[in-house]
Amino acid sequence: MIGFAQQLGTDVAGKHYGQTVERIIIMPHDETHGMSTRSVHAGWEPDPATGAVKRPLVMANSYAVPSDGNYDETLYGYARDLNPNARWLEERLLALEGGEDCVVTASGVSAINGTFLALLSAGDHLICSDIAYISVRTMLLEHFPRRFGIQTTLLDTSDPEVVQAAIQPNTKLIHVETPGNPTTRISDIAAIAAIAHAHGALLSVDSTWSGLTTQSPLALGADLVEHSISKYINGHGDALGGAVFGKKSLLDVIRKFVVKDMGACISPFNAWQIMRGVATLPIRMERHNANAMQVAQFLETAPGVAWVRYPGLKSHPNHAVAAQQMQGFSGMLNFDLVDPRKRAAFVAQLKLFVHAVSLGHDESLIFVYNDYNGHEFFRVSIGIEDASDLIADITQALAHI
Repeated sequence: MIGFAQQLGTDVAGKHYGQTVERIIIMPHDETHGMSTRSVHAGWEPDPATGAVKRPLVMANSYAVPSDGNYDETLYGYARDLNPNARWLEERLLALEGGEDCVVTASGVSAINGTFLALLSAGDHLICSDIAYISVRTMLLEHFPRRFGIQTTLLDTSDPEVVQAAIQPNTKLIHVETPGNPTTRISDIAAIAAIAHAHGALLSVDSTWSGLTTQSPLALGADLVEHSISKYINGHGDALGGAVFGKKSLLDVIRKFVVKDMGACISPFNAWQIMRGVATLPIRMERHNANAMQVAQFLETAPGVAWVRYPGLKSHPNHAVAAQQMQGFSGMLNFDLVDPRKRAAFVAQLKLFVHAVSLGHDESLIFVYNDYNGHEFFRVSIGIEDASDLIADITQALAHI
């Protein structure tokens, strides 16, 4: 935390309209303030040109460089490499997730698969959760072995012994998704970090479903953390983006490969929108957590419901690990009907839940997914509505079927 004096600017006639102000600037690694305060103030300063209290949207794709031509020393030169809105968003996210640096990208998939491509080479071996986002699975199963010569093993990372048994001499990276999409499976981050580091490998964690505020993979030993910031971090279902956190030495490699060389850069507009969403992330996650717990508890005894799976319930197979490494269980849950043939009729009766993909929106979403083994169920993203209204909506839909 440092004091910062800043002239707000002058108008076009040269008349001074601002005044010197003293502001407290929250730096990326400043933890003297709470998470809600950091969510609002990190990466934030008044605009020096206008005095606007919100960061402006900067749409320029090129920036003036010093007359000596020293382009490499310029923070902003070409918008694909880095633009102001992207960097301000990185600063705010870094203050929340931690790490030495943060790189934002065009999407969550580009953050994860780009990290793999940036750090792995032909002949390397990667271990990954078999419950993982479909585009990550596709990259690992179809593209890596056939096109890039990278060996991949997909397995149940909720069992550290299974992970240990899969280690090979050329294992360079272990990637876990926890909670896992779409089944809410939980993996023990600290235990797997110890396994990875004992064999000279890195641990990468896709923490998207945690909503960032409910777990801290870096503090548990992970080397890298990824988020689809399109989801909870944005929170409004209106922008795409991804983020990677970790050591600067790794992030420098990822930034150059993914953002600069591959061009998977976030647009200034998306970065600006997500920056806005981050401000309310902690209070939104409190509501997501509380609502999901209430809905999950209701579903456990609701007539017509066969089963429910939510990490916050003691009935969840990985509840003990979730309770140990999470500070809240996020807003994602699974359930199914006693008669699965009535899924479509049930969804048709819902008034508040939107039948759509994605997650982490303000509104509640529901969709039928499978566990990649042919077992189908509802994947539900509980929103920030009143929990009593969501329960009433489910109740009336169940009554109709």
